[in-house]
Amino acid sequence: MKRFLQSKTLRFILSSAVFISSLLTFTSSAQSSCRDLDVARRFGSVAYAANVDATIQYFGHNFFLITTTKGTRIVTDPLGPGWYPNPNVVGDVVTVGKEMFNHNAVHIVLGNPLILRGLKNYGASWNTVSMSFKDTFIYNVPIHQNADFIEGIHGSAFVFDLGPLCIAHLGDLSQKLNEQQIKSFGKVDVALTPIGGNRTMGPDLAREVLAQLKPKIAIPMHHRDNPYLIKQFTAGLKTQILETDTLALSKDALPLPTEIRVLQPRGAMNYR
Repeated sequence: MKRFLQSKTLRFILSSAVFISSLLTFTSSAQSSCRDLDVARRFGSVAYAANVDATIQYFGHNFFLITTTKGTRIVTDPLGPGWYPNPNVVGDVVTVGKEMFNHNAVHIVLGNPLILRGLKNYGASWNTVSMSFKDTFIYNVPIHQNADFIEGIHGSAFVFDLGPLCIAHLGDLSQKLNEQQIKSFGKVDVALTPIGGNRTMGPDLAREVLAQLKPKIAIPMHHRDNPYLIKQFTAGLKTQILETDTLALSKDALPLPTEIRVLQPRGAMNYR
Protein backbone atom coordinates (compact mmCIF):
# COMPACT_ATOMS: atom_id res chain seq x y z
CA MET A 1 0.00 0.00 0.00
CA LYS A 2 2.81 2.37 0.96
CA ARG A 3 4.62 1.56 -2.28
CA PHE A 4 1.41 2.24 -4.24
CA LEU A 5 0.95 5.64 -2.57
CA GLN A 6 4.59 6.53 -3.26
CA SER A 7 4.18 5.57 -6.91
CA LYS A 8 0.95 7.57 -7.18
CA THR A 9 2.59 10.60 -5.55
CA LEU A 10 5.55 10.36 -7.91
CA ARG A 11 3.23 10.23 -10.94
CA PHE A 12 1.38 13.30 -9.65
CA ILE A 13 4.60 15.24 -9.17
CA LEU A 14 5.86 14.30 -12.63
CA SER A 15 2.56 15.17 -14.31
CA SER A 16 2.44 18.49 -12.45
CA ALA A 17 5.98 19.27 -13.54
CA VAL A 18 5.10 18.53 -17.16
CA PHE A 19 1.97 20.71 -16.89
CA ILE A 20 3.88 23.66 -15.39
CA SER A 21 6.67 23.22 -17.90
CA SER A 22 4.19 23.32 -20.77
CA LEU A 23 2.67 26.50 -19.36
CA LEU A 24 6.07 28.13 -19.08
CA THR A 25 6.95 27.05 -22.59
CA PHE A 26 3.67 28.47 -23.86
CA THR A 27 4.27 31.70 -21.99
CA SER A 28 7.81 32.19 -23.21
CA SER A 29 6.86 31.41 -26.79
CA ALA A 30 3.59 33.35 -26.81
CA GLN A 31 4.44 36.21 -29.13
CA SER A 32 1.00 37.61 -29.90
CA SER A 33 0.73 41.16 -28.65
CA CYS A 34 -2.58 42.22 -30.21
CA ARG A 35 -4.69 39.27 -29.03
CA ASP A 36 -2.63 37.33 -26.50
CA LEU A 37 -4.42 34.98 -24.13
CA ASP A 38 -5.07 35.84 -20.50
CA VAL A 39 -3.56 32.51 -19.43
CA ALA A 40 -0.17 33.68 -20.69
CA ARG A 41 -0.36 36.58 -18.27
CA ARG A 42 -1.56 34.65 -15.24
CA PHE A 43 1.33 32.18 -15.32
CA GLY A 44 4.12 34.69 -15.83
CA SER A 45 5.10 37.29 -18.36
CA VAL A 46 7.43 37.35 -21.32
CA ALA A 47 10.69 39.05 -20.43
CA TYR A 48 11.32 41.81 -22.96
CA ALA A 49 14.86 43.05 -23.23
CA ALA A 50 15.31 46.80 -22.97
CA ASN A 51 16.17 47.17 -26.62
CA VAL A 52 14.47 48.29 -29.84
CA ASP A 53 11.52 46.07 -30.78
CA ALA A 54 10.62 48.00 -33.96
CA THR A 55 11.23 51.28 -35.76
CA ILE A 56 8.67 53.46 -37.52
CA GLN A 57 9.68 55.91 -40.24
CA TYR A 58 7.19 58.50 -41.52
CA PHE A 59 7.20 59.72 -45.12
CA GLY A 60 4.10 61.93 -44.93
CA HIS A 61 0.33 61.48 -45.30
CA ASN A 62 -0.41 57.80 -44.38
CA PHE A 63 2.92 56.50 -45.66
CA PHE A 64 5.14 54.66 -43.15
CA LEU A 65 7.89 52.07 -43.03
CA ILE A 66 7.73 49.70 -40.04
CA THR A 67 10.84 47.58 -39.50
CA THR A 68 10.86 44.65 -37.08
CA THR A 69 13.82 43.44 -35.03
CA LYS A 70 14.36 40.66 -37.57
CA GLY A 71 14.48 43.16 -40.41
CA THR A 72 11.04 42.63 -41.93
CA ARG A 73 10.04 45.85 -43.72
CA ILE A 74 6.34 46.73 -43.78
CA VAL A 75 5.29 49.67 -45.97
CA THR A 76 1.86 51.25 -45.46
CA ASP A 77 -0.19 53.28 -47.95
CA PRO A 78 2.67 54.42 -50.20
CA LEU A 79 2.19 58.01 -51.33
CA GLY A 80 2.52 58.98 -54.98
CA PRO A 81 5.29 61.42 -55.98
CA GLY A 82 4.79 65.16 -55.68
CA TRP A 83 3.92 65.85 -52.04
CA TYR A 84 7.16 65.02 -50.25
CA PRO A 85 10.61 63.98 -51.40
CA ASN A 86 10.19 60.53 -52.90
CA PRO A 87 12.00 58.03 -50.64
CA ASN A 88 14.02 55.09 -51.92
CA VAL A 89 12.10 52.71 -49.69
CA VAL A 90 12.53 48.93 -49.87
CA GLY A 91 9.70 46.77 -48.57
CA ASP A 92 8.99 43.10 -47.98
CA VAL A 93 5.24 43.68 -47.77
CA VAL A 94 3.01 46.65 -48.64
CA THR A 95 -0.47 47.30 -47.26
CA VAL A 96 -2.99 49.46 -49.11
CA GLY A 97 -6.02 50.79 -47.22
CA LYS A 98 -7.44 53.03 -49.94
CA GLU A 99 -7.38 52.79 -53.72
CA MET A 100 -6.17 56.30 -54.58
CA PHE A 101 -2.80 57.56 -55.82
CA ASN A 102 -1.96 59.01 -52.41
CA HIS A 103 -2.36 55.59 -50.78
CA ASN A 104 -1.68 52.93 -53.42
CA ALA A 105 1.51 53.99 -55.21
CA VAL A 106 2.95 50.51 -54.79
CA HIS A 107 5.22 50.97 -57.82
CA ILE A 108 7.55 53.27 -55.83
CA VAL A 109 8.37 50.53 -53.29
CA LEU A 110 11.54 48.63 -54.19
CA GLY A 111 12.31 44.99 -53.50
CA ASN A 112 9.42 43.18 -55.23
CA PRO A 113 7.22 43.21 -52.09
CA LEU A 114 4.06 41.26 -51.39
CA ILE A 115 1.06 43.60 -51.90
CA LEU A 116 -1.87 43.29 -49.47
CA ARG A 117 -4.94 45.27 -50.47
CA GLY A 118 -7.65 45.99 -47.92
CA LEU A 119 -10.24 46.65 -50.65
CA LYS A 120 -11.29 44.89 -53.83
CA ASN A 121 -13.38 45.73 -56.91
CA TYR A 122 -11.56 49.08 -57.23
CA GLY A 123 -12.42 49.97 -53.65
CA ALA A 124 -16.10 49.06 -53.83
CA SER A 125 -15.92 46.34 -51.18
CA TRP A 126 -13.70 45.04 -48.43
CA ASN A 127 -11.04 42.41 -48.93
CA THR A 128 -10.15 40.17 -46.00
CA VAL A 129 -6.48 40.04 -45.02
CA SER A 130 -5.35 37.74 -42.22
CA MET A 131 -1.95 36.09 -42.60
CA SER A 132 1.43 35.37 -41.12
CA PHE A 133 4.33 36.97 -42.92
CA LYS A 134 7.84 36.19 -41.71
CA ASP A 135 7.92 37.32 -38.06
CA THR A 136 4.64 39.25 -38.19
CA PHE A 137 0.92 38.59 -38.29
CA ILE A 138 -1.03 41.06 -40.44
CA TYR A 139 -4.78 41.54 -40.58
CA ASN A 140 -7.18 44.29 -41.58
CA VAL A 141 -10.23 45.88 -40.01
CA PRO A 142 -13.05 47.26 -42.22
CA ILE A 143 -13.67 50.98 -41.68
CA HIS A 144 -15.48 53.84 -43.41
CA GLN A 145 -13.84 56.92 -44.86
CA ASN A 146 -15.16 60.28 -46.08
CA ALA A 147 -18.17 59.93 -43.79
CA ASP A 148 -18.69 63.72 -43.67
CA PHE A 149 -19.47 63.68 -47.37
CA ILE A 150 -20.85 60.30 -48.39
CA GLU A 151 -21.87 57.68 -45.85
CA GLY A 152 -20.44 54.23 -46.34
CA ILE A 153 -17.33 54.67 -48.50
CA HIS A 154 -15.16 51.65 -47.77
CA GLY A 155 -11.71 51.87 -46.26
CA SER A 156 -9.34 49.48 -44.54
CA ALA A 157 -7.25 49.76 -41.41
CA PHE A 158 -4.39 47.32 -40.82
CA VAL A 159 -2.99 45.76 -37.66
CA PHE A 160 0.58 44.48 -37.39
CA ASP A 161 1.27 41.99 -34.63
CA LEU A 162 5.05 42.01 -34.29
CA GLY A 163 5.19 39.77 -31.24
CA PRO A 164 6.20 42.18 -28.51
CA LEU A 165 4.37 45.11 -30.15
CA CYS A 166 0.94 45.68 -31.68
CA ILE A 167 0.82 48.51 -34.21
CA ALA A 168 -2.44 49.69 -35.80
CA HIS A 169 -2.60 51.84 -38.94
CA LEU A 170 -6.08 53.38 -38.81
CA GLY A 171 -6.20 54.29 -42.51
CA ASP A 172 -8.67 57.04 -43.42
CA LEU A 173 -10.96 56.29 -40.50
CA SER A 174 -13.71 58.92 -40.24
CA GLN A 175 -16.06 57.55 -37.56
CA LYS A 176 -15.92 56.35 -33.97
CA LEU A 177 -15.31 52.65 -33.67
CA ASN A 178 -18.08 50.18 -32.93
CA GLU A 179 -17.67 47.34 -30.46
CA GLN A 180 -16.76 44.80 -33.13
CA GLN A 181 -14.04 47.05 -34.52
CA ILE A 182 -12.58 47.69 -31.08
CA LYS A 183 -12.46 43.95 -30.47
CA SER A 184 -10.87 43.37 -33.87
CA PHE A 185 -8.08 45.87 -33.27
CA GLY A 186 -7.18 44.22 -29.97
CA LYS A 187 -4.59 45.56 -27.52
CA VAL A 188 -2.96 48.32 -29.53
CA ASP A 189 0.44 49.64 -28.42
CA VAL A 190 0.93 52.18 -31.21
CA ALA A 191 -1.85 53.81 -33.23
CA LEU A 192 -1.04 55.61 -36.48
CA THR A 193 -3.93 58.07 -36.35
CA PRO A 194 -5.44 60.33 -39.05
CA ILE A 195 -6.43 63.79 -37.81
CA GLY A 196 -6.98 65.80 -40.98
CA GLY A 197 -10.77 66.10 -40.99
CA ASN A 198 -12.94 66.17 -44.14
CA ARG A 199 -11.83 62.86 -45.68
CA THR A 200 -10.85 61.44 -42.29
CA MET A 201 -11.74 62.15 -38.69
CA GLY A 202 -10.62 65.49 -37.32
CA PRO A 203 -8.54 66.07 -34.17
CA ASP A 204 -11.45 65.95 -31.70
CA LEU A 205 -12.93 62.72 -33.05
CA ALA A 206 -9.42 61.24 -33.25
CA ARG A 207 -9.02 61.87 -29.52
CA GLU A 208 -12.29 60.00 -28.90
CA VAL A 209 -11.00 57.04 -30.91
CA LEU A 210 -7.80 57.03 -28.86
CA ALA A 211 -9.96 56.83 -25.74
CA GLN A 212 -11.59 53.73 -27.27
CA LEU A 213 -8.37 51.96 -28.29
CA LYS A 214 -6.17 53.18 -25.40
CA PRO A 215 -2.83 52.86 -27.25
CA LYS A 216 0.38 53.63 -25.40
CA ILE A 217 1.60 55.87 -28.24
CA ALA A 218 -0.33 57.70 -30.96
CA ILE A 219 1.40 59.09 -34.05
CA PRO A 220 -0.71 61.61 -35.98
CA MET A 221 -0.88 61.35 -39.77
CA HIS A 222 -2.96 62.73 -42.67
CA HIS A 223 -2.61 66.31 -41.43
CA ARG A 224 -0.70 67.96 -44.30
CA ASP A 225 1.81 69.43 -41.82
CA ASN A 226 -0.89 71.68 -40.39
CA PRO A 227 0.37 72.89 -36.97
CA TYR A 228 -3.14 73.94 -35.91
CA LEU A 229 -4.49 70.40 -36.38
CA ILE A 230 -1.56 69.00 -34.43
CA LYS A 231 -2.05 71.55 -31.65
CA GLN A 232 -5.77 70.70 -31.40
CA PHE A 233 -5.07 66.96 -31.38
CA THR A 234 -2.35 67.13 -28.72
CA ALA A 235 -4.02 69.65 -26.39
CA GLY A 236 -3.84 68.43 -22.78
CA LEU A 237 -2.01 65.23 -23.73
CA LYS A 238 1.64 64.53 -23.05
CA THR A 239 3.34 65.14 -26.38
CA GLN A 240 6.77 64.96 -27.94
CA ILE A 241 7.28 66.84 -31.20
CA LEU A 242 10.33 65.11 -32.62
CA GLU A 243 12.83 66.66 -34.99
CA THR A 244 13.04 63.43 -36.95
CA ASP A 245 10.96 61.16 -39.17
CA THR A 246 11.85 57.97 -37.26
CA LEU A 247 10.80 56.56 -33.89
CA ALA A 248 12.43 53.57 -32.19
CA LEU A 249 10.04 51.53 -30.06
CA SER A 250 10.68 49.29 -27.07
CA LYS A 251 7.97 47.34 -25.28
CA ASP A 252 9.65 48.10 -21.96
CA ALA A 253 9.65 51.85 -22.61
CA LEU A 254 6.01 52.29 -23.62
CA PRO A 255 4.28 55.01 -21.58
CA LEU A 256 1.04 54.97 -19.63
CA PRO A 257 -1.36 56.56 -20.32
CA THR A 258 -1.45 57.49 -24.03
CA GLU A 259 1.27 59.85 -25.21
CA ILE A 260 1.62 61.54 -28.60
CA ARG A 261 4.73 61.34 -30.75
CA VAL A 262 4.75 63.74 -33.69
CA LEU A 263 7.13 62.71 -36.48
CA GLN A 264 8.34 65.13 -39.16
CA PRO A 265 8.86 63.62 -42.61
CA ARG A 266 11.56 64.95 -44.90
CA GLY A 267 10.33 68.09 -46.67
CA ALA A 268 7.70 68.91 -44.03
CA MET A 269 7.24 72.33 -42.55
CA ASN A 270 8.16 72.80 -38.89
CA TYR A 271 5.26 71.86 -36.61
CA ARG A 272 6.17 74.14 -33.71
